[in-house]
Amino acid sequence: MAANPKNEPRWTRRKHARPEEITAAALQVFVERGYAGSRLEDVAARAGVSKGTLYLYFANKEELFKAVVREGLVSPIAEMRGLVDQYEGSTLDLVRMMLVGWWDRIGASPIGGIPKLVIAESGNFPELARFYLAEVVEPAQAATVAIVKRGMARGEFREVNAEMVARLMAAPMLGLLMWRNALEPFSKTKVDPLAYLEAHLDMLRHALART
Repeated sequence: MAANPKNEPRWTRRKHARPEEITAAALQVFVERGYAGSRLEDVAARAGVSKGTLYLYFANKEELFKAVVREGLVSPIAEMRGLVDQYEGSTLDLVRMMLVGWWDRIGASPIGGIPKLVIAESGNFPELARFYLAEVVEPAQAATVAIVKRGMARGEFREVNAEMVARLMAAPMLGLLMWRNALEPFSKTKVDPLAYLEAHLDMLRHALART
């Protein structure tokens, strides 16, 4: 009698899972348990593969975490930077596109829990903090600076310190992530993210307008 595949251990049926399936499972585990609390065997079980299969793609937990970050955060930031160079509309429209796109791709998805993880655990894992700064924070800052400088060059924004303004633009986004992933689950107050982004954009419009 043929074996029933439903009765086989899940990993035996999924032993050739793609790396993307493993990183998707790893993201869930990291966000739920934090970096220190996550184990490779937990990721393997969530992905439906054996731990040995996981090691075919990722040497250790640090490399797996870096893959999760590169897939979920680094790639969208690189796409954003490319769009800045190609976009032909107004800079405020570009900013709106960036904010809404950021929410759709990052804020509203499980990857939005990674910044909270990094902030919470950076003291215990300085190498991960340095990696995150180099591959996420600094490229995102550079892309935002390019947007501000674009607005000034086109006469749409007044002259400002682009480096500082870029940080001020990013701070409310990080605040929204912290609220959503740390405090909102325990609060009676719910924040409408799109209304939040529109309010942020309105403040930027007035702050950067030429007088």
